Amino acid sequence: MRRPRPRFVVGSPLQLLLLACSFALAAYAGVRLLAGDWFGVALWIVGAALLHDLVLLPLYTVLDRALVKAAGRRRAQVAYVRVPAALSGLLLLVWFPLISGRVSGRYASATGLSPDGFLARWLLLTAALFGGSALLFLLRLRLRRATKERPSAAH
Repeated sequence: MRRPRPRFVVGSPLQLLLLACSFALAAYAGVRLLAGDWFGVALWIVGAALLHDLVLLPLYTVLDRALVKAAGRRRAQVAYVRVPAALSGLLLLVWFPLISGRVSGRYASATGLSPDGFLARWLLLTAALFGGSALLFLLRLRLRRATKERPSAAH
């Protein structure tokens, strides 16, 4: 029996054009980024990859597994904690230098703006994310209960 040959799937001309443009933009950004301190940028990228793979990934995997185990049969509800935690963690990762106050002087001299308030804003945004997730959970729980209590018209 002959095996079918794998097909090479090519997208539409618009998709190919957009892909080529994105590669060109990435190449331009890479050339501009590496033009100054290429060793420092390469070291930062390698360090970030190692930090993520060796420290952060095991940490949030253990936390997620503990959350799933604690949820037990209610695993669908884990998403109501996962999503705001992931978004809050991503914001913390991106803004950590300003949240921690480690680059306050450099930020103020470069932008002319006050570096104060990043921690408070991150905490407020985190509270809003978890609050919005809890509100969505309660609304969906109420909707589910209302549809269970309503007699079905099919009988």
